[in-house]
Amino acid sequence: MNFAARLSLPLLLVAFSLPTTAQQLPAASPPPLTPEAINAASLEPLLPLFAVPLPDESAEPLPPPPQNEGATDLSAEAEGSKLPDPAIARLQILLDRAGVSPGVIDGYDGANVRKAVMAFAAINGLPGNGALDPAVLARLETPDPAVMAYTITAEDVADIVEPLPSDYAELAERESLGYTSVAEALAEKFHMDVNFIETLNPGASFVEGEEIAVAAPGSDLQGMVATIEADKRMGMLRAYDATGRLLVAYPATIGSEDNPSPSGTHMVEVVVLDPDYTYNPEVNFQQGDNTEVLTLPPGPNGPVGTVWIDLSEPTYGIHGTPEPSKIDKTGSHGCVRLTNWDARELAAMVEPGVPVTFIE
Repeated sequence: MNFAARLSLPLLLVAFSLPTTAQQLPAASPPPLTPEAINAASLEPLLPLFAVPLPDESAEPLPPPPQNEGATDLSAEAEGSKLPDPAIARLQILLDRAGVSPGVIDGYDGANVRKAVMAFAAINGLPGNGALDPAVLARLETPDPAVMAYTITAEDVADIVEPLPSDYAELAERESLGYTSVAEALAEKFHMDVNFIETLNPGASFVEGEEIAVAAPGSDLQGMVATIEADKRMGMLRAYDATGRLLVAYPATIGSEDNPSPSGTHMVEVVVLDPDYTYNPEVNFQQGDNTEVLTLPPGPNGPVGTVWIDLSEPTYGIHGTPEPSKIDKTGSHGCVRLTNWDARELAAMVEPGVPVTFIE
């Protein structure tokens, strides 16, 4: 990708708006969420739903889909419909398998899956405006099932911890901030929302030896990252190789109004897997009534998840999260927050000295 083409990518990813009709899901309820329904789902009916006009620099960023009042959501962050849609779930899984993260797989339409479609088109050099179109479908489609059978192992049920409090002082007394249920551990292992895996497996006990249905996402991408962009407006992190080719694109939470992320360019200083977390209210933020410095143990349910990529700007970094369903839906304390699986994939491709540019 040449320099001019690279500069055009952020515009492509932010400068569009959806017509009102494209934001509405079909009136009919989707079929029940079952492995068979997901594997058999056709993506062609999604084409008009995901149609977008050509980019327009004056357009507003992608708004979230409208909420259905009175809906009984199976996911706390469900967007756009009362029930998860097997076709949306299949699209999310295929995008994940192709190396473009839609965030958490939950079967709901939303900004993250739409951004992933656009990033997939950009990464693969597909013509058009980044919409879900026949060319994108042809490149995404695979004969392999989107949902597969999986037998729960002894490792999956090991190291489950008691329910975790929210107070940092209490968390600091724990030995580990691990998964609090087998369903949560397996959901993260296969990039799914916890409610999604439970809905997909009604009546499951989630015990060793039990066969359940899970998403079949792809393997981690390989490569070396040369530069990173944290796009605040779009809510995405994009990483490029030394030739300027887009390697990965992740939905991201990047700061908040109360705690904005830094501006400009900062360097990666260190990459830490399974970090502990030092809470210092004088330099971080105030959590509850805690006024003392605290050290919280490692674990996927820790404040920074399973990865900390430290930046040269003090106290800021790129990290995981204990709540993957909330990526780009709630604010952060100034850092760049990714799902744990996206953060770990990125961590394997980045080294100290890589520049991270925050795009306003």
